Amino acid sequence: GLVVDVERARAYAEALRELRAALDLAGDVSLADVLRFGDVVQPSRGPDAGDVDEALLRALVEEAAAAAVALREVEGERLRADFEARLDALAEELGRIEARAPERLVAERDRLREAVRALAEQDDVDEERLAREIAYLAEKWDIAEELVRFRSHIELFRETLAGDGEESVGKRLSFVVQEMHREANTIGSKANDATISQAAMALKEEIERLREQVENVE
Repeated sequence: GLVVDVERARAYAEALRELRAALDLAGDVSLADVLRFGDVVQPSRGPDAGDVDEALLRALVEEAAAAAVALREVEGERLRADFEARLDALAEELGRIEARAPERLVAERDRLREAVRALAEQDDVDEERLAREIAYLAEKWDIAEELVRFRSHIELFRETLAGDGEESVGKRLSFVVQEMHREANTIGSKANDATISQAAMALKEEIERLREQVENVE
């Protein structure tokens, strides 16, 4: 049921009348004006309403807290498993790129040799010049440093996940993901090869999935 605090309502009404008079406002105080004060009408309380079993209340609070912690732990393990799957996929794509990189140079060397022979219409090819061209292309297309840095980012991500949980890791993981994306972009720009280009695109797709999940980490 409800209980009306008449004395409190009367005090509010009188205060409103004084305020109207002081401000020289027209009209009188209505019931609606008084009911705007939320403590005028309150739920009724039984004889034992004020008696709280502190032990029971503490137990309920602890149970709720434990349930919340358990839920967060389950969600954390799900995120960890997803992260690990994404990292494994990234490492697999890097392996494809590392296997293809030297093959790309061999294929380009053979293409240049045939092009030089066709232009010169001779069987002999200036191997020294060809070697210089290949060296130039090797330097231009070299992605060894990017691959090393990318793998170091993967390891840093794993180490951060395996931390003691005493500090927030969300910002750190976000930074690592940004660095991964930077290396993937550079690898793609240096690719000049269908296989490496496809692998670079796959890297960026997995990185985007990582980024979306990292947003859920505190």
